[in-house]
Amino acid sequence: MKALDTNILVRFLVRDDKAQAATVYRLFKTAEEEKTEFFVSVPVLLELIWVLESVYEIKRADILDAFAELLLLPILVFDSHFAIRSFISDAQKNKVDLSDLLIAFDAAVSGCVQVLTFDKKAAKSSLFELLS
Repeated sequence: MKALDTNILVRFLVRDDKAQAATVYRLFKTAEEEKTEFFVSVPVLLELIWVLESVYEIKRADILDAFAELLLLPILVFDSHFAIRSFISDAQKNKVDLSDLLIAFDAAVSGCVQVLTFDKKAAKSSLFELLS
């Protein structure tokens, strides 16, 4: 199995570079036909959130919809699939930073009860504990 870098998913979702988007589309189509899978790590998803928010100024709800759609693609295997699904569900109900939420849900799947942080905004969520 091969892993995908963030820029592959950016091209797939945003299609800002027509040639690269077409290349990704062909890659995914071939993978679907050949029943090949690609690995998507949590760090790639964290970077994807950052790029979509800061570079493309995509709205939170649209990012969450895109993540939910990515989860449906049979050619993508996600690190911490359950954490990502839980992250999407929880993020639709609150305003906690998306990256912070994904970090917290990934930690929870690993058995952690909370994430220690200096981030006062994140610490408003029960998933975090403010370190002071």
